Amino acid sequence: MRFTLLLGAGFILLGSSAAAQDTTRRPTRSVEVTSTFKPVLKDAAKINLNATPPQADTSRPRLQYNIPNQNLLFAFQPGTLRPLALNVDTGGRWDNQSYVKVGYGSLKTPYIESGISLGDGKTAGLNVYARHMASQGKRAYQDFSNTNVDLSAFLQTGNNIEWNARFGGKQERYNKYGFQPDSLVFPDDSLNVKFQTWRGRIGFRNIARTAWGISYAPEIKIDVFNDALSNAESNTYINLPLQKTLGTQFAVDVALEASLSTYKPEGKETISNNYFTVAPTVQYKSANLVINAGIRPSWDRSQFKLFPNATAEFNTNDNRFSFQLGWIGYLRNSGFQYMAAYNPWIWAPQNVYNTRIEERFAGFKGSVGNHFNYSAKVGFHKLNNQPLFTNDTVSGKSFLVVNESQMKVLHLGGEIGFTVGEKFSVISNLAINQYNTLHDNEKAWGLIPLEWKTNLRLQVLKDLYVKSDLYLFDGPWYQTKEGRGNLGMALDLNAGLEFSIVKNVKLWAQFNNIFNSQYQRWHQYPVYPFSILGGVVFSFSQNNNQ
Repeated sequence: MRFTLLLGAGFILLGSSAAAQDTTRRPTRSVEVTSTFKPVLKDAAKINLNATPPQADTSRPRLQYNIPNQNLLFAFQPGTLRPLALNVDTGGRWDNQSYVKVGYGSLKTPYIESGISLGDGKTAGLNVYARHMASQGKRAYQDFSNTNVDLSAFLQTGNNIEWNARFGGKQERYNKYGFQPDSLVFPDDSLNVKFQTWRGRIGFRNIARTAWGISYAPEIKIDVFNDALSNAESNTYINLPLQKTLGTQFAVDVALEASLSTYKPEGKETISNNYFTVAPTVQYKSANLVINAGIRPSWDRSQFKLFPNATAEFNTNDNRFSFQLGWIGYLRNSGFQYMAAYNPWIWAPQNVYNTRIEERFAGFKGSVGNHFNYSAKVGFHKLNNQPLFTNDTVSGKSFLVVNESQMKVLHLGGEIGFTVGEKFSVISNLAINQYNTLHDNEKAWGLIPLEWKTNLRLQVLKDLYVKSDLYLFDGPWYQTKEGRGNLGMALDLNAGLEFSIVKNVKLWAQFNNIFNSQYQRWHQYPVYPFSILGGVVFSFSQNNNQ
């Protein structure tokens, strides 16, 4: 009954809301307002050649609805969470353009971001990106800073090959301010949290299929992650996807995956957390039907597991409506880096696992006219070795990682959108996750059961753009030494604007947590209050692609 009421309320609010998308990245419950920023946790996403949908109809916008959707269970993906509900417009895509963005906010928030682009953007390109921000909340120790540097490049050679690479690093500093009672006194170094990440990726692909109808895109990714207490993790991901067409309607995919992970807790033995996967798939594609039938044999720490890998998509002749079915399974590295991105206030875990995920789902998507789009999905999922988070038994400022060996999830999701070119867009989506049949825990500690997000983008004048993001969620269950509880419903509204004053110069402003809500994403960690952030963007004209 609770979910029914919430679902109805979500769609009622949608009709009256002029708010916009949330890009939450904060374990406390932070919502990032940005017009084009996309969550990054799937920076390590797999190249998937085995579920290719029909060619999109570019005459009208279509919702992003992919098969399989490996993120559907968890809206807060690593890389998207930001502790301390502080929202910063991260700027848009900067490929083939150069800019400097600076600003300052009411919570002692310096912000600087820069992107420099070199090359023609077609056959070669080099992008250098850097960002730094810091802030100080009104509570004791409610401080953080974040510095990120990235270098990415691609090069097309004359033999039908495109090389691509990315290298970078990130440093994040937080404080564990969520202790109770707040009269407790701790040494500063016991409250400091520092995460450091070094990452690299290199790969190549053939631009056009070979004369034998073969496409390939091998890549290797390496992440080195550590904290201030000498807990360290190294993750190497290798993906070797290969597809061969057989005539005009059939194709065969073979994807080899290897995740090589080592975790070294402070003062303890190194833990290997590897998995290997082979995914042979046969694809049939016609004007109205796409079928992928395959299996995914996998070895999780040498333990064999056979996952299904089957999807189907049925389309109308005009591509305005499609119906989808799927039964898939895969492994996810849920190690130290994953957990710390999800909840940065954790104690380093004593052990790490790969999460085994099986999804059975059905859904549909479609469009009405040239502007309105919709989609809906229902899924039944099973997870093995899912990390959950409970407050520690001393002050509650740190979270203990507890493993759930087996749980089931009922997922309901939907999205509607209305877009008129670049002048107006409103998109709203609702996700409900019912966690049940847990084997080791009473509740799914720390996992969000309901989320509703709406984003609005509006061109008011020729040089004035306004945006708004509305985010509503039902708080997760938490467990402390006193017992268990639920954080309840929370609502967060953010807005921003951008105004061109002269060529290549724009003013920007952002208003975060407009309702000044003192909600909590994580128990004992109230979010940042209302804040204002603003500044200027300087862009530099390029001699190409402008």
